[in-house]
Amino acid sequence: MSKVAVVPGSFDPITMGHLDIIKRASKIFDEVKVVVMNNSSKNPLFNVEERIALIAEVTSAIPNATVDSFGGLLIDYAVEVKANAIIRGLRAVSDFEYEMQITSMNRFLNEDIETLFMVSNNQYSFLSSSIVKEVAKYNGNISGLVPEAVEKALKKKFD
Repeated sequence: MSKVAVVPGSFDPITMGHLDIIKRASKIFDEVKVVVMNNSSKNPLFNVEERIALIAEVTSAIPNATVDSFGGLLIDYAVEVKANAIIRGLRAVSDFEYEMQITSMNRFLNEDIETLFMVSNNQYSFLSSSIVKEVAKYNGNISGLVPEAVEKALKKKFD
């Protein structure tokens, strides 16, 4: 039986921190489904199709990773793709309370799918898509914080 993990997020845009979590998950699971969640409470810079294309490009060297999108409940997507686990990245202690609430709700909805927390690499612990967008908006240096394809896409958005 194949072990399938879902790595969810808005990925607006994908950062090196996200990519680190995806790469590490790909070493543990047979399949890693990177799923762009369409969060109605956020106002994204990149549309869903753009985010999928960027993620597909930067994860192309990870043979067991695929990219998808979903507009409903994450737990429903996990059931749909027969996932064993949901992988959530933690940057700091401040992330834990929020992630614990989501995990508890998912467990309430379906106790058969585990949520695993992966602590981000220290060099990415401060990194968020919001910070990257803010710096890019004002022509700040974001190299090393996002893959090159994302850096180019951000520059294009803000030109």
